[in-house]
Amino acid sequence: MIEVYDLNAGYGKLHILYDVKLKVNDNEIVTVLGPNGSGKSTLLKTIMGLTTIYGGKIIFDGKDVTKLRPDEKAKLGLAYIPQIGNVFTNLTVKENLIMAGLTLDKSEFNDRLEYALSVFPFLKACLDRKVKTLSGGERQMLSMAMALIMKSKFIMFDEPTGNLAPKIATEVLNKIIELREQSKLTILLVEQAARKALEVSDRAYLLVSGRVIYEGSSKELLEHPELGKLYLGVKKL
Repeated sequence: MIEVYDLNAGYGKLHILYDVKLKVNDNEIVTVLGPNGSGKSTLLKTIMGLTTIYGGKIIFDGKDVTKLRPDEKAKLGLAYIPQIGNVFTNLTVKENLIMAGLTLDKSEFNDRLEYALSVFPFLKACLDRKVKTLSGGERQMLSMAMALIMKSKFIMFDEPTGNLAPKIATEVLNKIIELREQSKLTILLVEQAARKALEVSDRAYLLVSGRVIYEGSSKELLEHPELGKLYLGVKKL
């Protein structure tokens, strides 16, 4: 679904990512982990087209999208959900869902809306509520529903459980698993809760100082005698 080759990127002259290679197969959940400041969020933003790319290539669904604008990538089915600022808080839930479907004709939008509400049924009861009245977990769910309306095939989540209570964080991660299994989506996940992220993902990348130092199965990273403890604060089970 996505292939990244020798990616070098940053912000203006600030170089953050160095020769990053990454692959996410169709219908996989892949986690990117690493200490603070390692470039995890920058990687997602770069794939979406929100940073300065100095070199490398990004292939999405067989197409070179390295130089495409974010809106062009979104139309191809690529979605990026940041930790904050992922919904319009001064609008209602329904207005947010309408915003997500602006490029669709009425019939298609109605079909996508019905589908999104079937995946996130709690939204039906709060369509007329202002988004600023929703909890953090509910806002994350709304952002996922918006991605479904946009016909996304590949969704990048940046710290989806950040600042959420443990129970709500678990619900959000379970919903991400459900999106993969029921909606056949491909997921790239950046998450600070290392153990939880590794438990729900198929493969993982460990990013340190803008470079990939590990790539392999999530289980292997979770059980690695040194890497998990040194960089992620997790100990072998």
